[in-house]
Amino acid sequence: MSRRCTRRRFFHQVALGSLAWAWAGELMADPPPGWPGGGYDRPGRWPKQSRSVTVAQQGMVATSHPLAVLVGLDVLRRGGNAVDAAVAVNATLGVVEPMSCGIGGDLFALVWDSKTGRLYGLNASGRAPQRATLEEYRRRGLKFVPTEGPLSWTVPGCVAGWEDLLRRFGTMPLRELLAEAIRYAEQGAPVPEVIASYWRAAQPALARHEHAAQTFLPGGKAPKAGDLFRNPDLGRTYRLIARDGAAAFYHGPIAQQIVQFSEKHGGLFTLEDFAQHRNQWVEPVSTTYRGYQVWELPPNGQGIAVLQMLNVLEGFDLARLGFGSVEYVHLLVEAKKLAFADRARFYADPEMAQVPVNQLISKSYAQKRRQLISLDRVLVDVGPGTIPPAGETVYLSVVDQHRNCCSLIQSIYYGFGSKMVPQGLGFALQNRGALFALDPEHPNCLAPGKRPFHTIIPAMVTQQNRPVFCFGVMGGDMQPQGQVQVLINLIDFGMNVQQAGDAPRVRHVGSPSPTGAPGQGAGTVLLESGFSEQTLQGLRRLGHRVQRSQGGFGGYQGIWIDWQRGVLLGASEARKDGCALGY
Repeated sequence: MSRRCTRRRFFHQVALGSLAWAWAGELMADPPPGWPGGGYDRPGRWPKQSRSVTVAQQGMVATSHPLAVLVGLDVLRRGGNAVDAAVAVNATLGVVEPMSCGIGGDLFALVWDSKTGRLYGLNASGRAPQRATLEEYRRRGLKFVPTEGPLSWTVPGCVAGWEDLLRRFGTMPLRELLAEAIRYAEQGAPVPEVIASYWRAAQPALARHEHAAQTFLPGGKAPKAGDLFRNPDLGRTYRLIARDGAAAFYHGPIAQQIVQFSEKHGGLFTLEDFAQHRNQWVEPVSTTYRGYQVWELPPNGQGIAVLQMLNVLEGFDLARLGFGSVEYVHLLVEAKKLAFADRARFYADPEMAQVPVNQLISKSYAQKRRQLISLDRVLVDVGPGTIPPAGETVYLSVVDQHRNCCSLIQSIYYGFGSKMVPQGLGFALQNRGALFALDPEHPNCLAPGKRPFHTIIPAMVTQQNRPVFCFGVMGGDMQPQGQVQVLINLIDFGMNVQQAGDAPRVRHVGSPSPTGAPGQGAGTVLLESGFSEQTLQGLRRLGHRVQRSQGGFGGYQGIWIDWQRGVLLGASEARKDGCALGY
């Protein structure tokens, strides 16, 4: 077959809506060809799936720790809605998975409100201190913002985010929603396996900082799986927030302690930085993919990278190529390179830089970018498109009996964030400022009061003006890549919600960074176990640098709403400790 015919064949446009969700009407549909699954044989027609799809009727919670799932489910059963439950889950995760999240970090959320029939977006990310100037960082001899220590701090937006969500949508007071998290902080919670491994990996870094070690290394060591971990300092901090709300954090004793800690350790925080903090309700943005509307938040996050990748990939018949094929993986990686080149150039705080969101997520722009993809060689040193003028994380998904949905993601960036814990407060401060560039010409350049580029992105899918899928994938740069793969697994390859997360993933590394760090040529394609040796060698023949890898492939949670049968279908993947539960 000629190259021209091959190219026409691969560029075949699948008509929107022509692909049905093969599993929507039958939970035990045949597994997709080419997917090897796990090393076990479960009963039924999906023998390699890690666990069954969770099925419930009234409400459901999915996140990365079972105890947090139970806390959220209890809120739903007591009459709380999806937002109430999401806040309670997030607070609990701050206790039981402290390396990944906490009130020292930021929060983003997509909320579907069944009363208004609308989707709302909350950007609860904090800003750089007013004293964080380029001149100050240059004076300290820095070319990049450090990933550890006080110069990586930005004001945490999480607690204000809880209050914003509850003020607009909540039905229960914050003191009730924090009660279980306080109990776990004071009485202790057992540590599960995956979280224990994260803790163990962070032990050397935590040991370098006195108060971090006192808080998170009881007896001088990271807790092992099955150990009971207590954090009474965090319990006291939560009690202040439960009593006085976000004012305790931004105007009261918590802000005062953080600023005192900052002054002692060479940080740049002032009380004014906290008093002036504000979050922002934003309009979610979307694109269509094979008849579904996929929604993300606009920058300063990276959610539109998902939309850009989907727009490029929609021009190929992925279902015919098949999961795990050389051609599919090649196209996925090349689409990622194109989106991430734009991400490095354009994504920034829209309040302080011009971000051409509408142009970047347009179908016409995707069509132009798609033409750069070759079927027989890799893209190297990909640059951004021409626009006409104009780390560790937790994710949780909650759907309630009224089909309110909350897709919420919250993080302190790296494991245990900056690795620094203000004395007596029980939580680590995020290092999200490490994602600023120090190039004065870059849109994402550090500036006082500016929000850095963010990696954490909640997602939602709608159809016929109602929500059908509330989901997210944790994991820094893996998040857009993981979300796209989950959606393609569902829509193009006909997997069910659990299978879509269990399937082995691809991760491309080496794209240029929004911090100003350059790309690495064609980069490296990392493959999870489960892809065949034939696929690996086929990618190498195309010019990809390919490695097999373990870890770093994200963490997925998702809830699908089956409106026809009136049930919820939930999934939580085996890469994390969590689960999906409903009632």
